Amino acid sequence: MILEQNKCHKNFQFNGKSFSSIDEILDFSKNFSDEVYQFLKSWFSADEHITVFTSGSTGKPKSILLKKEFVINSAKATGNYFFLEECTTALLCLPIKYIAGKLMLIRAITLGWKLDFFDSSSNPLENIDKEYDFSAMVPLQLENSLSKIHLIKKLIVGGGVVSKELIGRIQDLPTAIFATYGMTETITHIAVKRLNKVNSKPNFYQTLPDVTIYKDNRNCLVINASKVSDVLVKTNDVVQLISDTQFEWLGRYDNVINSGGIKLQPEKIEEKLSKVISHRFFVIGVSDDKLGQKLVLIIEGKLERVNYEKANLSRFEIPKEIYFVTKFIETDTKKIQRKKTLDLLKL
Repeated sequence: MILEQNKCHKNFQFNGKSFSSIDEILDFSKNFSDEVYQFLKSWFSADEHITVFTSGSTGKPKSILLKKEFVINSAKATGNYFFLEECTTALLCLPIKYIAGKLMLIRAITLGWKLDFFDSSSNPLENIDKEYDFSAMVPLQLENSLSKIHLIKKLIVGGGVVSKELIGRIQDLPTAIFATYGMTETITHIAVKRLNKVNSKPNFYQTLPDVTIYKDNRNCLVINASKVSDVLVKTNDVVQLISDTQFEWLGRYDNVINSGGIKLQPEKIEEKLSKVISHRFFVIGVSDDKLGQKLVLIIEGKLERVNYEKANLSRFEIPKEIYFVTKFIETDTKKIQRKKTLDLLKL
């Protein structure tokens, strides 16, 4: 009996090459990327699980065992949701080290895509002139690719919040661009929302089929996705439920700042500030003798002045201090590591 993970779609192509056997795929990958080879060797083995690592943006990276059956289910769900059939042309420009990069490869193998692989960079389309049906990027890659993003018909963006300023810049682009919500434990996204060419109505995350959601007593999202996880996934993401299948993401529970008894959600403040700050930035709480925690603004680079009035902040949401750092500390997937960046300031 051939295991599901030991099968490869007949139409699968990798960097323009077709294959007649698993051994051919392994030999081909071994010649240009040991990291890809090691992953595929593990994927095509008889083991029922693969080991993947979290990005480490909210803590230390940790290893997680995922059922290969669930990984295949996730790949099929993405294909069905976005109508990506066999012979879809796709670009892999995310690190293969993490789940998002691995899933692009498994989708291609499972669904029979024609996948091109390029080493991860912050400007993945810089040297590309070919058109693709589908790709996945982090927000920084999207921002750096705006002049050529029309080469991709459908794009999913994950690994961080897409700023209001960037959302404004993509509205008239022909590419269908979607934000994704998910994590390593859910084998990438379990919900998506359209970012451009939407009507004036509020736009929320929509769950994929076979996913149910609710909130716990902290107002954090709990995910029941039996096709990709054996257990309920309890998150630290504060949400507002719109319906049984829709939600608005408000921010991280562990980022909440208690300043003088007022609870502040950094992500909502950042959404307002993105209207008046063009540089990368974030807000965070630091210890304060009087308030317990005080709200501070950290900006990458240098700005002369921030006009808080145009951001429509409440008096509690106005940062007490502004600090500048030359370069934010990031994970391999370009997520900002807030606490490590704050440590640079030695406050």
